[in-house]
Amino acid sequence: MNILISNDDGIFALGMRTLATALATAGHQVTVVCPDRERSATGHGLTMHKPIRAELIDSLFEHNIQAWSCSGTPADCVKLALGALMPSLPDVVVSGINHGANLGTDVVYSGTVSAAMEGVMEGIPSIAVSLTSFTQGSFTPAADFICALLADRDRFPATAPLLLNINVPAVAASDIRGAKITRQGIRRYFDQFEKRLDPRGKTYYWLAGEAIADIEDPLPNQGWPPPLKQSLATIPTDVQAIHDRYISVTPLQYNLTAVGDLLDLAEGRRSLLPE
Repeated sequence: MNILISNDDGIFALGMRTLATALATAGHQVTVVCPDRERSATGHGLTMHKPIRAELIDSLFEHNIQAWSCSGTPADCVKLALGALMPSLPDVVVSGINHGANLGTDVVYSGTVSAAMEGVMEGIPSIAVSLTSFTQGSFTPAADFICALLADRDRFPATAPLLLNINVPAVAASDIRGAKITRQGIRRYFDQFEKRLDPRGKTYYWLAGEAIADIEDPLPNQGWPPPLKQSLATIPTDVQAIHDRYISVTPLQYNLTAVGDLLDLAEGRRSLLPE
């Protein structure tokens, strides 16, 4: 399989290099295009007002992996790879393995998810994969899971523009209880801005918030029909699955239309527009 790998942690990130090596060792053709530095929490931003530079990297990888370091955002990396750097389109785009979780509302900010989203927007099945710790755990269980997923095309069809957001608990492989199909949950942050002074005496602020463990179910606040809510209630959230030491696998989409609210408004059950 022809696989494009990107990330938001940068070309030197251990998680990405572990994944690239594992996929190449499994016999896949692997191309890496990653930011030249960490670009976490950049969302789906694109570089439009300055040039994007890409440099071939030949000292980090083995197994005939072609790797590029890109000056742009994670979404830039995938867009540039598909439009200029790769001689043919990949079968799959994989973003990660990210250092830290991308659960619940994290996906709105995540450069990792945005890189994968860029692939599926171009009609290419894509995966975002994260290890749920910045400081502990091995990337091997996550890499092994992706290798197993891509080993069977009937399991991850290369013809469907599917986006999977995968999070792997940062525990020993023997302590992972399996994998579950999940829905997006809620992950809250305690945002704290530290006020500091630079050497010239000018004020600046540093965002130093921390994630709060939160397994609140978002369903009650969704404007979806009751039958749909009842069906979804039987599926765990990604946050809950990680809490229970399962790998979470959440299908995502880039269409942000609020379908329940749309139907209520369009069919007259709620009034919004002026007379």
